[in-house]
Amino acid sequence: MINITFPDGSVRQYESGVTGYDIAKSISPRLAADVLAVGVNGETVDLNRPVTADAHIKLYKWDDPEGRHAFWHSSSHLLAEALQELYPDVKFGIGPAIENGFYYDVDFGEHSLTEAELPAIEAKMLEFAREKQTFVRRDVSKEEALKTYTEKGDPYKCELIEDLQDGTITFYTLGKFTDLCRGPHLADTSVIKAIKLTAIAGAYWRGNEKNKMLTRIYGITFPQKKLLDEYLQMLEEAKKRDHRKIGKELELFAFSQHVGQGLPLWLPKGAALRERLENFLKKVQKSHGYQQVITPHIGQKELYVTSGHYAKYGADSFRPIKTPVEGEEFLLKPMNCPHHCEIYKTKPRSYKDLPLRLAEFGAVYRYEQSGELHGLTRVRGFTQDDAHIFCRPDQLKDEFCKVIDIVLYIFRTLDFKDFVAQVSLRDPSNTEKYIGSDENWDKAERAIIEAAAERGLKTVVETGEAAFYGPKLDFMVRDAIGRKWQLGTIQVDYNLPERFGLEYIGADDKRHRPVMIHRAPFGSMERFVAVLIEHTGGKFPLWLTPEQVAVLPLSEKYNDYAVAVQQVLEQQDIRAFVDDRNETIGKKIRENELKRIPYLLVVGEKEAADNKVAVRKQGEGDKGVMSTDEFAQLFNEEVNKQLTIDN
Repeated sequence: MINITFPDGSVRQYESGVTGYDIAKSISPRLAADVLAVGVNGETVDLNRPVTADAHIKLYKWDDPEGRHAFWHSSSHLLAEALQELYPDVKFGIGPAIENGFYYDVDFGEHSLTEAELPAIEAKMLEFAREKQTFVRRDVSKEEALKTYTEKGDPYKCELIEDLQDGTITFYTLGKFTDLCRGPHLADTSVIKAIKLTAIAGAYWRGNEKNKMLTRIYGITFPQKKLLDEYLQMLEEAKKRDHRKIGKELELFAFSQHVGQGLPLWLPKGAALRERLENFLKKVQKSHGYQQVITPHIGQKELYVTSGHYAKYGADSFRPIKTPVEGEEFLLKPMNCPHHCEIYKTKPRSYKDLPLRLAEFGAVYRYEQSGELHGLTRVRGFTQDDAHIFCRPDQLKDEFCKVIDIVLYIFRTLDFKDFVAQVSLRDPSNTEKYIGSDENWDKAERAIIEAAAERGLKTVVETGEAAFYGPKLDFMVRDAIGRKWQLGTIQVDYNLPERFGLEYIGADDKRHRPVMIHRAPFGSMERFVAVLIEHTGGKFPLWLTPEQVAVLPLSEKYNDYAVAVQQVLEQQDIRAFVDDRNETIGKKIRENELKRIPYLLVVGEKEAADNKVAVRKQGEGDKGVMSTDEFAQLFNEEVNKQLTIDN
């Protein structure tokens, strides 16, 4: 008999070899029907894997990320099985679960897959799913694995196997399809009830542009058709909110092939919106004791060698800039932190000078692959709302908590209500990925966990997601239609101060090493604006929107009065314009509402005679007639309310 401990601390005894499904069934048949995977001592495994020793277990259902991961990972195998049936010569790359669904990278040889073929693949997947096929796991030697895929003529799997250690390799067989895989998977395919293949894209094998371009097929599956219908409805809403579409409609930003891929051009309205966001954060930062700095767009290559960024990110950076001086090389700045370390070193520091909080809206550049570029969310040149806090170890937790407070204030002001804080730790089994001592890593991780707890944050822990120089707290936000975005990050770093030899003189008159906090509440201005566009559908908070008021004269006779109204509003810092086109008032109203103008002021004979305006509000319609001053007061009260949320 073995002891099985449940999340609530209760313990039950089972015979050795019991499976997660057996355990669920012993609790209730209904639970057994809903469980998709099982966590055994922190590792998610197949529901039918035997448990042979005392263990802590968690039973994962559809509502659990681990359950959905197993569901979608299994679905990628189902896709591959269907492809093998329909296209016998196909060769397979990788097929992981992703945040929403799964994909499989495949080589069709001379065949070019089209979207018209996807329904037939979906139908074949459903056919196999209804057969209640089981996933059969088998341990294989490296020799056998290589032999299997060599005989099959599948070079991609052979390449993957070459990187694996003998004794760690497993195959999963589903119907007639066998895949190289670690799992976990569903017990069988019968729970997959609804299938949609959502897109076809190109993807270089292993993300390397020198390798062959494979066909990536994206898909998503659900245990109920209703869930698929809801998801497809969300996708339609997402199309309407696409920041690239709305950004073009609102004339916020553009891209030019002559300038270069992934290098956005901010148009006047977009630049003004971005400036307001920057000024908003600068005001918050000033109240928290930050000092603004500016650093160059380039730096000597040795700067990034010292910081470790060149070793970690050199391959993803633009090529070095060579000067006429022999051996002198510069890089486009991939990070702001090395520059801020050099600012710290410009003069001796005392313990009384700390914390030192340096902030910069710093432009950085990274050579993202062209296939990964996407509007403003993935670009090659972007601006980070960066700041670095240099503090004493005894100040670390308090400073970290204060940064959390800034992030929470920003989220409240911009109406991001649904979020979770992800504690990103290093992978203890793969420490060569990171720099710095175990002692410093332990201290940094402990400070983050304690600070998040003190601020009452809802947190999840992700092992292996830390930056190479330190652990971090990432804020994962759900937008208005339920999609998850990573916005804002706070990182603790004991390592860069060591690499740059940063010091301060302590109260004991000895030299000490400061701790460094990296933080970017927005993350990057580009990505943040993209997410804000899609979250709001382009209907920004009133204080932020590029054009706040449209004054609509009923005819050209009232254009002069409309201009006078505009001037009064401009004097009160209200961004207004006059729509004096020779169009009907109905058309003007419709078109300005489509442009997402928050307020429309209609003026005609009566309004001009009474020195008033007829007010319409976006989404609410007619708000009555009032004087221009009354409207301005109403307007500014709304703005002030948005910006004075409890800090």
